[in-house]
Amino acid sequence: MTNDDIVDMLEARVPLAVGGDLAALSDLIGLVRPKLKRYCATRVSNSEVVADDVVQDVCLALVSAIPKYRDVGKPFMAFVYGIAAHKIADAGRKAASRRAYSLELVIEEPFTEESPESHAVEGELRTHAQALMNTLPPRHRKIVLMRVIWGMTAPQTGRALGMSAGAVRVAQHRAMNQLRAELSNFSLLTA
Repeated sequence: MTNDDIVDMLEARVPLAVGGDLAALSDLIGLVRPKLKRYCATRVSNSEVVADDVVQDVCLALVSAIPKYRDVGKPFMAFVYGIAAHKIADAGRKAASRRAYSLELVIEEPFTEESPESHAVEGELRTHAQALMNTLPPRHRKIVLMRVIWGMTAPQTGRALGMSAGAVRVAQHRAMNQLRAELSNFSLLTA
């Protein structure tokens, strides 16, 4: 079916659908749905928004809006695309608000009673970890912090430090080997 055929069929069915003919309304939805799918798929930029969901919302809104539709000299699809643009924007806002208030971001920490002993042990571990990190050259220390503690990727770390991702990986490997050697020396001293 060509685009001209679809336009002709829309022109014939829109007045009937506006008048309350449910069969014409069903035909109308069937004609605009494929165009809507393409339109929404190209305009949905948020990965959390599914184009098919937006198409469904547009079709529901179209069913509600058809009785109020008035021909003002523009193609009917302009009316449909106007509704679609609003529904795409709504979906994007909803996705953003879900992201902002997502319960997945809330980290549940197990309840632990802080005893003076556990607090002292944590402080001592922190002191030893800091002393161990201080054995590294400043650049290696930054790389370990960025990669291991902060969870940054090698390319991100490289951009931050002006290095290639490969150089970051090599430096991280050397730093971790140095930390292992220092840790084994520390274990021998305390044993």
